[in-house]
Amino acid sequence: MKKVFKECGLTIVLTLLFLLFLWGQSHAGFEEYNNFLKEHGNEALSYFQYLTSGHFIQSTFENWESEFLQMSLFVYLTSFLRQRGSSESLKMPDEEGAVEEKKEKLTKDSPWPAKRGGWVLKIYENSLSLALFLLFLISFFIHAYGGLLDANKERLIHGKDQITFGDFIKSEEFWFQSLQNWQSEFLAVAVIVVLSIFLRQKGSSQSKRVTAAHKNTGEDAD
Repeated sequence: MKKVFKECGLTIVLTLLFLLFLWGQSHAGFEEYNNFLKEHGNEALSYFQYLTSGHFIQSTFENWESEFLQMSLFVYLTSFLRQRGSSESLKMPDEEGAVEEKKEKLTKDSPWPAKRGGWVLKIYENSLSLALFLLFLISFFIHAYGGLLDANKERLIHGKDQITFGDFIKSEEFWFQSLQNWQSEFLAVAVIVVLSIFLRQKGSSQSKRVTAAHKNTGEDAD
């Protein structure tokens, strides 16, 4: 177990934190939503019924959607855009240690797509950003589905007509839910890109060495 934690500790801790906060969100949302239902004369849901409700699905995937959009674009944009002095950027072309565009050498441990070449390699070269963008699209549509369920439940409570998936995805409500998260994600990324020029976290792969000059670009951890 010590070896597993030593080699995979970051993933383990992040996964446990994710599960802890998801559990907390679900219970807080469960109480909030049942209070809403009771106030409007509706029967309360069980916890497991709540997990399949539009309220929980919409609120969960609304956030996942923005995270995956942020990560996919950040991974892609950092492949060709730079910020001098940031640990989140590749080195500038005029800096020592800058990587030149050249064919990488294969080794016996290279992944199969790299050895296969051709169109398989071309896809693999962009597979990280593509996978993250696919997760964004999946989350986007599940968010829309959950939002539709939640909106129609509220409309039913208030005696209004039901709306279609197309109606909801074109609505101000859906785009308000999405854009309020998207803007905050890109603000957070921009902040860490700029702050990592001047500030440090000893030992972190996201920080330069404590003694590194502000003008030095790229990851350079202690």
